[in-house]
Amino acid sequence: MQDTNTFGKLYMVATPIGNLEDMTFRAVRILSEVDLIAAEDTRNSIKLLNHFEIKTPMTSYHENNRYEKARVLIDQLLEGKDIAVITDAGTPGISDPGEVLVEMCYEEGITVIPVPGAVAAVNALIASGQSSRRFTFEAFLPQDKKDRKQRKRILEELRDETRTMIIYEAPHRLVETLKELSEYLGPKRGITICKELTKKHESFEKTTLEDALQSFNSEDNIPRGEYVLVIEGKSFKEIDAEEKAKWDDMTIEQHLMSYINDGMDKKEAIKQVARDRGLSKRDVYAVAVNIGD
Repeated sequence: MQDTNTFGKLYMVATPIGNLEDMTFRAVRILSEVDLIAAEDTRNSIKLLNHFEIKTPMTSYHENNRYEKARVLIDQLLEGKDIAVITDAGTPGISDPGEVLVEMCYEEGITVIPVPGAVAAVNALIASGQSSRRFTFEAFLPQDKKDRKQRKRILEELRDETRTMIIYEAPHRLVETLKELSEYLGPKRGITICKELTKKHESFEKTTLEDALQSFNSEDNIPRGEYVLVIEGKSFKEIDAEEKAKWDDMTIEQHLMSYINDGMDKKEAIKQVARDRGLSKRDVYAVAVNIGD
């Protein structure tokens, strides 16, 4: 077995999402010290490296070569070279081909080291005014026509999501996505539209899906720039009300049978129906005696 101490290390290095002052001292040092930088777009990243006078060689590593190039990078790591991965902006490995390389590193016993910095999703969340205690990150919703079925399934899952939801969106698709979110989540659902984070025209608009759509339907407000949507989760109170309304459309006997048919024993079904309806177990039992075991 090869000595893993001779392997190089993979550094996942975060870079600014707009404002170059967000580059960390550690990121500059690591990028200067590694043997190679794997960049999503070398033409874009060279501007960053030149700004910080980093002379390390670069190679391209992007979505279209994420598997074959990852194998090449793994071989170099096994030979003892240290490699840093950077994305066009922000933290690599998040909605990004870097995750493929990291997975391969674990298979080979290669050490992976995160070098933290800017993350658009987190920056949007903490400035959104939405709950930050529990959240889920969806990145970009599937866009290709062949992925429409998957997109619909994700939106259906988000319909009853109680955590704050974070979605990335491009300007030319923003209105379409807001329409779909309004359809699935309801027009009154709260949302904060975060635009051009850390850049000159950074803005945050806390509103509802209904009002956001009305705003962007105006000729004076054409979507431009990069967007992060931070969407309010469905409240437990609303879920409980919907659940109660569902039971209100059933008789107690039908309610009991729905649980029994799902495999719950009669005693547990009586307890659950009593909880669902806010009734005493005695009231439910009075109906249950007419149901055979």
